[in-house]
Amino acid sequence: MPTKPPILAFAGSTRSASYNKLLIRYAAEVAEEEGAQVTLADLRDYPMPLYDGDLEASSGLPENALKFVELMKSHQGFLISCPEYNSAISAVLKNTIDWTSRKLPDDPPLVAFRYKTAGLLAATPGSLGGIRTLVSVRTILGNLHVYVIPQQYGLAQAANAFDEGGTLIDETARARVQTVVKQLVEVTCRLNS
Repeated sequence: MPTKPPILAFAGSTRSASYNKLLIRYAAEVAEEEGAQVTLADLRDYPMPLYDGDLEASSGLPENALKFVELMKSHQGFLISCPEYNSAISAVLKNTIDWTSRKLPDDPPLVAFRYKTAGLLAATPGSLGGIRTLVSVRTILGNLHVYVIPQQYGLAQAANAFDEGGTLIDETARARVQTVVKQLVEVTCRLNS
């Protein structure tokens, strides 16, 4: 069983002060404490045009989509914190998934997703904690042959959940994130042993 499963952690947001970026930073720290080898990525560093089949046909995948595919391929699992916009998945997360799920000439279909694991988190300033978007993301990833672990967590009232340094302050919230991360690391290890 691998002792340090490689986990790619990122938030489905590009906003600098994103609550989901704060949450994923904490989750990445927990994953490292649990024995994972974590890469914390920022989608702001991988800007992609809106998915366009004509653009793909004429030019192939954009350079940043190819870079992110390579990053995904080198990891066994994903830890994703998902913003909720208008009760649904954020545009940047959906666009990233759309581009990175495209078939590459020299790779099998869904090479960045197939047989990977994922743990899902969300953070919103509202009272539902992003649970509506988690349903959407779970469905999308499942259709891409990702095993999404059953445990998930949506952090409600995120505007009050972090201190000035960006630390998650509520012990119950910390414990819920830890449960998701521990399950992700354990399942990823077992599936790749």
